[in-house]
Amino acid sequence: MNQALQAIRGMSDLLPADSARWQAVEGAIRRTLDDYGYREIRVPIVERTELFQRSIGEVTDIVEKEMYTFDDRNGVSITLRPEATAGIVRAAMEHGLLHNQRQKLWCTGPMFRYEKPQKGRYRQFHQFDVEALGFPGPDIDAEIIVMTARIFRTLGIRHVSLQLNSLGSSEDRARYRADLTEYFRAHHDALDEDSRRRLERNPLRILDSKNPAMQAIVAGAPRLTGYLGDDSAAHFAGLRSLLDAAGVAYTVNPRLVRGLDYYGRTVFEWVTDQLGAQGAVCAGGRYDGLVAHLGGEPTPAIGFAIGLERLVELHSLAGHAAAATIPDVYLVAVGDAALLAGLRLAEDLREASPPLRVEFHCGGGGFKAQMRRADRSGAAVAVIIGDDEVQAGTAGVKPLRGDAGQASVPLAGVADAVRRALAGVA
Repeated sequence: MNQALQAIRGMSDLLPADSARWQAVEGAIRRTLDDYGYREIRVPIVERTELFQRSIGEVTDIVEKEMYTFDDRNGVSITLRPEATAGIVRAAMEHGLLHNQRQKLWCTGPMFRYEKPQKGRYRQFHQFDVEALGFPGPDIDAEIIVMTARIFRTLGIRHVSLQLNSLGSSEDRARYRADLTEYFRAHHDALDEDSRRRLERNPLRILDSKNPAMQAIVAGAPRLTGYLGDDSAAHFAGLRSLLDAAGVAYTVNPRLVRGLDYYGRTVFEWVTDQLGAQGAVCAGGRYDGLVAHLGGEPTPAIGFAIGLERLVELHSLAGHAAAATIPDVYLVAVGDAALLAGLRLAEDLREASPPLRVEFHCGGGGFKAQMRRADRSGAAVAVIIGDDEVQAGTAGVKPLRGDAGQASVPLAGVADAVRRALAGVA
């Protein structure tokens, strides 16, 4: 095929054979979120660029290197969303959802980042994004984390572990930043280009460096946990106590800082060793200052995002089957009169109580060809109607997966006959 007509690099098609697993994973997450009282919100894929610059932070890889940004026809700079938190917060502020209210919200859909495509990392990727707005205490932090643990259990995914840290308050980070900057200045000659650029504007980002040559320097840097004030330390201790009580195992990782500027206090990641270098599957944390930073009233908040591509891959690696939906009935219609009557019969079966999944044969063909299609469809039962059956007011009901023979049934009794045949097959 002409390369110009192929999918853009890093943006993949999801084919029907793969959709069943995605639907199973997405369905399990939706049900879990519903069980915890979280409600869906849908926000635009495109936002003004300024929203992400102000929320994520200008000295981040996402804003500096990875965003799909362009001017619209009015000269307004707009960006394909690289993450969903900023858009959800914007929507909550714009529509008055935070005025004397608390919100538990989620959304799902595609995100976009221009980075090198590799397994588990794509330029168009999909996330479930979950946010709790207006809750100040560590109890909501614990609920969020416990909920993510339940999602993994529900999906039968075991090879994940939780890393936890506290970034403290803005005051805590200011004290830490001063010492961290001094430390990295003393090692200036050993810093790579990205780290030197970040040194004066956001030295915490250096702790996120993936450059192997930087790891020894990063390992020797001061640890933020030693700079936590009383309130931040109490919040973190409260969270750990709640997780201990809930039986959620974790490791405190003092180097975990996350890649977005709006985080403070609690940050966490669920990581795996099953996907190579792309170990993070779910990540999030507190962003108590973001709403005020965007012009709203101070509002405590916490959220997380789960990467669906990686979660689906883990679900597959765990050996869980995700069978495609197959019809209960394949309706074979041979003859002009049968075509008219069969289309009506298919609708009647779909409207029965309980309804039946019916695939109606389209595209013509003789009886044998249609029966071959019926067998390939995976349906357990074929309902057969020809012009003779139309005149008699009957249809044939034939199990396709057992030894039972075909029965002639009045049209009004086809649904019941199909259910009996399905029960016999089961």
